[in-house]
Amino acid sequence: MIDNEKEYTISEVAELTNYQAHVLRYYEKEFELNIPRNEANHRYYTYKEIESLNYIKSLQEKGFTNKQIKLILNSPEILVNEQQETAITSMSTTNISDNNLKKINSFIKNLIINEIKPAIIESNNENSKVINDLRDEIVKLRKEINSQERDILITENAKLRMKVKEKSYEVAQIREKVKRLEHSKGGIFSKIFKKK
Repeated sequence: MIDNEKEYTISEVAELTNYQAHVLRYYEKEFELNIPRNEANHRYYTYKEIESLNYIKSLQEKGFTNKQIKLILNSPEILVNEQQETAITSMSTTNISDNNLKKINSFIKNLIINEIKPAIIESNNENSKVINDLRDEIVKLRKEINSQERDILITENAKLRMKVKEKSYEVAQIREKVKRLEHSKGGIFSKIFKKK
């Protein structure tokens, strides 16, 4: 594990990165790495330089040439995917000046600003429209459900009123029958008692 605070010697870094010391010196020149030096003019490596060397190693393992790696190290804002590897290969076979790198960076920035950003904004607008449409549909469905519930309640209320009327009518009929029975019974008893 690499200590963030420690200053490593070239032989320690050779062990950590599996590069020989002469390769580390060569890469310092090849990739224009700024390796710090102490008062005795000896190289020392910090966490930052070791990470750079590990990054170089990972790019080599992916099959990048030293020219391509140098281009990537000098232009970290350029993202590389499989389709662009061919373009980088053809670009790296020629010397790329700082001016050309600035042009490439400018082209990428313009591409992002003029094409990618508007596409993202348009996508966001479409998403906002879909969300608003869904919100309107939900409101409409809620109103429809409330209306249907109201209709159901009105219908159930009407049914209950009809049943109450029916029961009231039945109660009135039963009362009428009871009155008739009482009247007819009262008439029989009164006739019986009057005769005796």
